[in-house]
Amino acid sequence: MSPRVNLDLSTILKIAADIANTEGIDAVTMIELSKRLNVKSPSLYNHVSGMSELKVNLAIYGMEQLYELLVRATIGKSKDEAIRSLSAAYVSFVRQYPGLYNAIIFAPNTENDKFKIAADKIVDLLLLVLNSYNLEKEDQIHIVRGLRSMLHGFASLEQTGGFAMPFDVDESLTIMVDIFITGIHSIKNRK
Repeated sequence: MSPRVNLDLSTILKIAADIANTEGIDAVTMIELSKRLNVKSPSLYNHVSGMSELKVNLAIYGMEQLYELLVRATIGKSKDEAIRSLSAAYVSFVRQYPGLYNAIIFAPNTENDKFKIAADKIVDLLLLVLNSYNLEKEDQIHIVRGLRSMLHGFASLEQTGGFAMPFDVDESLTIMVDIFITGIHSIKNRK
């Protein structure tokens, strides 16, 4: 048996994320975590009250990781270049961390204050990117919703094997994002 780790919430979440990414979100259980951490299950309850709280914390952890990746993708970029880079980073996150992404999407309590703060940071980043287009706030919100829906749909289809045709999936992503960017410009031009 491996030596006992220093147990804190951060350590628990990193191991939970590893389990989710390699075996799926449903494989994240208190029993599996206790095995991986070489502790008895009751020790975990000093840090989380149960599976629901663990999954909310895992979703928050995932959003924080996604946010950091999106920030790095958009630094020094604006308008179309920022949208392209952000979109590629989003899909890359889902590819690299499928279980963590599912933890975000299927979080059991989206009313949690920390969850809302983490989600709002991502939305605020997207709005900051869209500010360079000089669009009205309402249009920016519609665009954020559309971009998230488009990227989530693409990533979800890819995760479940929905792109079986023998064409380059990354090229499909590029074309889709370019079409979306054309739509952003058409909104700006119609005003």
